[in-house]
Amino acid sequence: MKKIFPRIKTDEELESLLDEDLSDYLHEDNFKPVTFEFQPKDKTVNLRVSEEMLETVKTVSKKEGISYQKYIRRAIERSLGE
Repeated sequence: MKKIFPRIKTDEELESLLDEDLSDYLHEDNFKPVTFEFQPKDKTVNLRVSEEMLETVKTVSKKEGISYQKYIRRAIERSLGE
């Protein structure tokens, strides 16, 4: 049976959860990919885009759970193969 991780509010709730068999929690609905950014971001870029494009970028980035600036940076990194 697939279980969704509960919201943990106290240390006692966490301890109780850790005493359970957690194998029912191991499914893709409980995990999402993350990336770690190690290089410092020390330069800025001004980029003019249409309002419609910016709103679309903001909508898509919100669905992915990241800021729109990070979404744009990730798109650039991917296009460069990094």
